Amino acid sequence: MKSILKPLLMIVAMALGMTAAATLPARALVELNVNKGNVEPLPIAITDFQGGDALGAEISGIVSADLKRSGLFAPIDKSAFIEKISNPDATPRFEDWKVINAQALVTGSVSKEADGRVRAQYRLWDTFAGQQMSGEQFFANDANTRRVAHIIADAIYERLTGEKGYFDTRVVFIDESGAKNARKKRLAIMDQDGANIRYLSDGRSIVLTPRFSPNRQEITYMSYESGQPKVYLLQIETGQRELVGDFPGMTFAPRFSPDGQKVIMSLLREDGNSNIFAMDLRSRSTTRLTNSTAIDTSPSYSPDGSKVVFTSDRGGRAQIYVMGADGSGQTRISFGDGVYSTPVWSPRGDLIAFTKQTAGEFQIGVMRVDGSGERILSTGFQQEGPTWAPNGRVLMFFRDSAGGPKLVSVDLTGRNEQSIPTSNFASDPAWSPLLE
Repeated sequence: MKSILKPLLMIVAMALGMTAAATLPARALVELNVNKGNVEPLPIAITDFQGGDALGAEISGIVSADLKRSGLFAPIDKSAFIEKISNPDATPRFEDWKVINAQALVTGSVSKEADGRVRAQYRLWDTFAGQQMSGEQFFANDANTRRVAHIIADAIYERLTGEKGYFDTRVVFIDESGAKNARKKRLAIMDQDGANIRYLSDGRSIVLTPRFSPNRQEITYMSYESGQPKVYLLQIETGQRELVGDFPGMTFAPRFSPDGQKVIMSLLREDGNSNIFAMDLRSRSTTRLTNSTAIDTSPSYSPDGSKVVFTSDRGGRAQIYVMGADGSGQTRISFGDGVYSTPVWSPRGDLIAFTKQTAGEFQIGVMRVDGSGERILSTGFQQEGPTWAPNGRVLMFFRDSAGGPKLVSVDLTGRNEQSIPTSNFASDPAWSPLLE
């Protein structure tokens, strides 16, 4: 999706008319250290944005829901508010907000421009320091007001945590409907909070493992429409599709390289061996990276493109291995009990997420890139397929329960697990980069 949102006036322009104390730069008292093991959610008051009738309340509600789902913020019930904000450009009565322990305050407004566009602006206040921390305004058409809310939530998240948010993103996944023995599977895409679901395929053929390009609105996926699994590229907005290659045998788990110029995948040859290959999307030339008599599969690049993580059962059961992007230095890094699968490198480069099956349970976990520090974030019946939020702080995966799979997210503490609403069963999610 091309961006239709442009931040036009930053805090300097919006601060005109404030008191000097509110505009002078100073170190804010309120901040969140997200690197601590146990983060206490920050109490934050988010007022209804003024103007725009119900639209103002809708935008502030989306901002509040985004921040609450992150597990880092605790929006205060509006019934506790003492001051009624009528002018979001005026300095709030900070004492009224400190009384209800609102350590941060968000005010804003929504209005319609003469050309029909919606203008939304927000201000973030540090109530204990008594100053404004940030403020921006955005313009969008009516169809994109949800994106405005997500962008505002991202800006607040970044200002208070020092890290990028992940709310203005989308998730591509497999929508599943119908009886279990005759399941209809369609490619679908939605906002990260489950809103705006749109279908990208008609369900006449089985589709699997959609994955986002890191730098454009394009996905790679597998389709069985010809009776054999083939890898396709799909432009999300135009619907234009092209075949990556017609490989003999079975093809599995395609993923993009960090620069979007290659696709890495596992190919099953006639001899029964599954090895990892990389294809240059410009030249269509293929490079073989592993040459094993075992099953090597589920490759995923490191964010700098220099290494690849994958699974192999060359040691007797499936474990996690790391190698150079050229196939060199293949090294096993996991040594725990059970069977490992679907490893995927964090966008931050510091962790590898995985699925682990042990003692009849499925676990979603993370480990450092050298295999140390393994931590299990979620345990359940038949859950798998982790995908990272672009800031590397949250994972989404799917869990089969109550007759079919549903999407779930969990943060790196493992304590903030959230269900993602979808109209049908849903599996195999893949998180997009931040939209532009």
